[in-house]
Amino acid sequence: MDALELLQTRLSSPSLAGPGPTEAQLEAMLRAALRAPDHCCLKPYRFLSIEGGRRVELGELFLEATLSDEPDLIEARREKVLAMPLRAPLVLVVIATLCEHPKVPAVEQRVTAGCAAHALELAAAAQGLGAMWRTGSLAYHPRVKAGLGLGSDEEIIGFLYLGTPANSSKKLPQEDPAAKLDVWQGAER
Repeated sequence: MDALELLQTRLSSPSLAGPGPTEAQLEAMLRAALRAPDHCCLKPYRFLSIEGGRRVELGELFLEATLSDEPDLIEARREKVLAMPLRAPLVLVVIATLCEHPKVPAVEQRVTAGCAAHALELAAAAQGLGAMWRTGSLAYHPRVKAGLGLGSDEEIIGFLYLGTPANSSKKLPQEDPAAKLDVWQGAER
């Protein structure tokens, strides 16, 4: 598959199984992430790898955070929250590491971190792996941030679930690119 085909056909994989990425595959993905567009080469991101039994601990952290907001959570929802990190053999937490910079506002740094996450997804797909980028309220929860050891200058961009696609990918309809392209006619003066 060439690069253009990959960019035009990449899909999220919500059902993932083992095996997860090999060490070499993960390194290739991280190398791709390091090439994200980056004003002033700040590299305003880092990645936290969670696999094996640590995924169970992440589920417990997710439940703790959820219970702090919803103490009367029903048992079925508790079990669902606990199982969230078990949806894939590897969870990469994509973290924006923001800094004060005279030329690069925080919004640009967040976009760079998002581009790094997308590069990880594309590199996973290029290697036959599946990926699913998830956020949700837990990505922004202060207890999750603290439990993962994030600093006050850091934000979770997303949880990237990685593994082997458990079923065939659905086909998305072809979109018309022209529907998203406007042509500026200039300012009326």
